Amino acid sequence: MKLRNVIQLLLLATVIMFTAPSCVKEGPMGPAGADGTNGTNGTNGEDGSVTCLACHSGNNMAQKSAEFAMSVHSSGAIAVDYAGGRAGCARCHSHEGFVQFTTLGINDLPVANPSAWKCSTCHGIHKTFEGKDYALRITAPVVPVVAANGAMDLKGSNNLCGTCHQARSAEPNKDKPGATYTMTVRTYPHYSAQSNMLLGNGFAEIPGSVAYPTKGTSKHLTDASCVGCHMSSFTAKQGGHSYIPSLKACNDCHGGTPSTNYNYGGIQTDTQAKLDQLREKLLALGVITKTTVDGVDSYSPKAGTVPMVQAQAVFNYFGIKYDRSLGVHNPKYVKALLTNTLEALNK
Repeated sequence: MKLRNVIQLLLLATVIMFTAPSCVKEGPMGPAGADGTNGTNGTNGEDGSVTCLACHSGNNMAQKSAEFAMSVHSSGAIAVDYAGGRAGCARCHSHEGFVQFTTLGINDLPVANPSAWKCSTCHGIHKTFEGKDYALRITAPVVPVVAANGAMDLKGSNNLCGTCHQARSAEPNKDKPGATYTMTVRTYPHYSAQSNMLLGNGFAEIPGSVAYPTKGTSKHLTDASCVGCHMSSFTAKQGGHSYIPSLKACNDCHGGTPSTNYNYGGIQTDTQAKLDQLREKLLALGVITKTTVDGVDSYSPKAGTVPMVQAQAVFNYFGIKYDRSLGVHNPKYVKALLTNTLEALNK
């Protein structure tokens, strides 16, 4: 009997436990309270298009386009028709080839209708839209065409220039070491090995009385740069996107009495004199040829097997000549190359 009473009590407790909450009802909602004071408005954001217009405004783009029209890159004067469509050459001789190379890594496909460089040759899609994000297609260290020349880091945006302005051939004694060398009519670095000259590598470093400077120590690499000298603020038809070296930039760095040319310390005069001596020596040795058309002389390597030092001398002559700075890019390196090359030929 007692057990039955206990069970009944437990059942009653269970029923009360589940039914009690349902009996508790929420009362009616009270009247709404007064709204609180509005908070302070946040600072207005900048219109997204304003960021773009900082660089892409009509005036800014017109200025850059006018500057760029002054450059040989814009005119396509550098063998676009000849080399712009050729596999292996197109990467640097046409807009299409450069974009293929920098975006896809392709370097061996011909281009059907090559065209000259334009804004989008060097500039791709922005990544951050902040600071100095100029959307340059390449800023990483240059991968050398000639592996033997080693790493080439011109620092940041200068590496874009170095991608094309580098040697395409190794100096003879690195190409095929030996006592002799079989030259072709293209025994030279290429027509635009400025990066190698600036870094101080890739030429035939024939031993001689003048020591070669340590690679990468040229003041025009460590204290200046491709961009700093060639793309300084556009002034007096120089700099900016014309890529014409800025004398103002030179004078700002060198100080003293402003110069009206690039012949600081007579470096260009001295280089030209030594180049002339070397050319005449190579002509006398019969390892280069001379052609005159309409009163203009031109010179080329002469194909054939020659002593190694003569092949190296030919390589250095054309490499320095085609650098076109007459020693300005790296005065100490050029002095060592020319002095030691002439000494070797005169032994």
